[in-house]
Amino acid sequence: MRMIGLIGGMSWESSAEYYRILNQGVRDRVGPTASARCLLWSFDFSEIERLQHAGDWPGLGQRMVEAAQRLEAAGADLLLICTNTMHRLAPAVEAAVGIPLLQIADPTGRSIRAAGLSRVGLLGTAFTMEHEFYKGRLADRHGLDVLVPDDGDRAAVHRIIYEELVAGRVLPPSREVYRAVIGDLVARGAEAIILGCTEIMLLIGPDDSPVPVFDTTTLHAEAAVAAALGD
Repeated sequence: MRMIGLIGGMSWESSAEYYRILNQGVRDRVGPTASARCLLWSFDFSEIERLQHAGDWPGLGQRMVEAAQRLEAAGADLLLICTNTMHRLAPAVEAAVGIPLLQIADPTGRSIRAAGLSRVGLLGTAFTMEHEFYKGRLADRHGLDVLVPDDGDRAAVHRIIYEELVAGRVLPPSREVYRAVIGDLVARGAEAIILGCTEIMLLIGPDDSPVPVFDTTTLHAEAAVAAALGD
């Protein structure tokens, strides 16, 4: 079994979900006492969040590269960045290490195409919804037409992530906000919804959407299990 290197702590709420899904996946496929071989680099998210909102992406890039290099030096055979937003820095990470980085958009894109769908609504942080690093990869590599919420809805989705979900606060009124945003995306033609922030799966599930929901956290972790086991 290959060693999985996790760049996490962004936030630890979703990193804990990665750890659970990885270990459950290995146990289900290998045997009842089996678990994933993994290493975790966990950031203090308060520092990451401050730099994100200050727009200091070069500073964030330095931290991500250092984490990746330390995981590689510790024996990781492959890397996961356990957050959608920080895939903005994936090219810098890939260039700095000699082991593969499993990008989070790819298993999501493959799953959507396998379901025969092509027009999707994207929920995530403002950084993910508004910049091309994520939407562009889904479009260029997987042929998806990606819709995002309007300005006001993007602000609400972003606020709930940073003020509630990363702090472990899962509130019913916020679920209703997300359901309304999903409804608007579906009315605009979305055939599926991407939960494009690794904390959104704490709030939204299949029952909250009239169209299929693709949870990037679960899909990313499951792809890592397959890679670690040599599939």
